[in-house]
Amino acid sequence: MSDSSYTPPRVWTWKAGNGGRFANINRPVAGPTHEQALPVGRHPLQLYSLGTPNGVKVTVMLEELLAAGHAGAEYDAWLIRINEGDQFGSGFVDINPNSKIPALLDRSAQPPIRVFESGAILLYLAEKFGAFLPTEPAARAEVLSWLFWQMGSAPFLGGGFGHFYAYAPMKIEYAIDRYAMETKRQLDVLDRRLAQTRFVAGDDYTIADMAIWPWYGQLVLGDLYGAAEFLQVQDYTQVLRWAREIAAREPVRRGRRVNRTFGDPALQLPERHDASDFDQAPAQG
Repeated sequence: MSDSSYTPPRVWTWKAGNGGRFANINRPVAGPTHEQALPVGRHPLQLYSLGTPNGVKVTVMLEELLAAGHAGAEYDAWLIRINEGDQFGSGFVDINPNSKIPALLDRSAQPPIRVFESGAILLYLAEKFGAFLPTEPAARAEVLSWLFWQMGSAPFLGGGFGHFYAYAPMKIEYAIDRYAMETKRQLDVLDRRLAQTRFVAGDDYTIADMAIWPWYGQLVLGDLYGAAEFLQVQDYTQVLRWAREIAAREPVRRGRRVNRTFGDPALQLPERHDASDFDQAPAQG
C-alpha cells in the first residue's frame, strides 16, 4: 500500500528528479528547452515519432495507405528519442507545442500543415486520402466514436495502469488495483463490441482499429507492460481474435517496426525513408 503518512502540502512544489523512470524528462512547464531544428526528407509527409503505441498508430496508417495504392502517402519517419528530450527541441515544439509524439508535417501544402495528437493525425490522413473512414453519416459517426473512445480511454491504460504496474519506482497496491480494474473494464467493452462485429466500428477495417490495436491489441498479445497474465487477457476471446487478425496484416507488421528502438532487433527500424529500408539488415537499438 502507499505511505499513509503522506499529507499533501497546501501548495504543490516541483521536486526535480521525482518521478521514477521518467524523472529526467518530466517537468511542470511547457516550451522548448533547447534550439534544435528538425531534419527534413524528400517526401511530402514528415513524421517525427517513436515506436510507442501512439506512434505505431500513425506508421500503421501510413503503411496501410501505401499498401492500398496511395502513393502520396510516402513519408519520412524521423526518430524522436523522448528519453533524451528530443521532444523539447525548438523544431519539434513548433510542430507540437505539447511536446508529445507523434507529430506530422505535411509539406504538400503551402504553407506546410502541422498536425499533432495521434487521433488528429489519423483523421487528417483519412480525410486527405479518402481512406479507412466511411462517408455515410452513421458509419462515419461510429468510427469517430470509437476513435475518440480510444483517445479518452487509453490514458487510463498507459498513464494509469502501465505506469504504476511497470514503471513506478514503488509498487502501490491501491493505484495498481484501481487502474487494473479500469483496464479490464475497457477490455470488456471491446470484447462485447467485437462479439457483434468483425472490426471495432463494423465490418470494415478503419482508423478506429488502427488507433485501438496498438494499445489494446498489443496488450492482449503480450507485447505491452508484460501484463497479459496479470490481467487474464485470455478471457477476452473476441479481443484476442481481432488482435491476431490485425497483427497478421503486412502493413501492420511494417508499421510497428518504424521508429522502434527496443525489443527484438529484427523488429527495429529506427528511421524510415523508403520502402526498401524494410529489406535492409535490422538496426541495433
